[in-house]
Amino acid sequence: MKRIAILATNGFEESELTSPKQAMENEGFQVDIVSIEKGKIKAWADGNWTNEYDVDYTLEEITAKDYNALVLPGGVINPDILRRNDDVLIFVRDFFRQSKPVAAICHGPQILIEADVVEGRTMTSFNSIKTDLINAGALWVDQEVVCDEALVTSRNPNDLPAFNDKLIEEIREGKHELQHA
Repeated sequence: MKRIAILATNGFEESELTSPKQAMENEGFQVDIVSIEKGKIKAWADGNWTNEYDVDYTLEEITAKDYNALVLPGGVINPDILRRNDDVLIFVRDFFRQSKPVAAICHGPQILIEADVVEGRTMTSFNSIKTDLINAGALWVDQEVVCDEALVTSRNPNDLPAFNDKLIEEIREGKHELQHA
């Protein structure tokens, strides 16, 4: 069975966690919400705080070796908190070192910039971080979903159907030797 980590904390864009989670569970994958603290994390939707979600594991309890792939939802607050945490950056880099699929949507690629894994990659994101990705060495394109050797990126919640389909395809393919840190 494929086991997938969704890494998030307070302020994640709700649909960017719930939609991929549901799509992957519909495929029979085990999907865990991983965070930096135990308990619950609070979602953001339509400019307001919304529902709380149970954290399955903290970064202290698991490693990238426990998972087949990683998903990074966006939101403005969530990636800004996560990218400042060294344990998060180690966890993210380990997926690249192990040649496993990684998917990030909206502002989620900010974590990848901080993890120093975007140089030379073709990617997309929410348009407000386009320049950040370019400055970090990525080739930014304006497409609903982009896949560069098991790195899947999308722009915003409107892209979720394409994002979910490509994410599931990459998880089914498994490790990609050209995925690198």
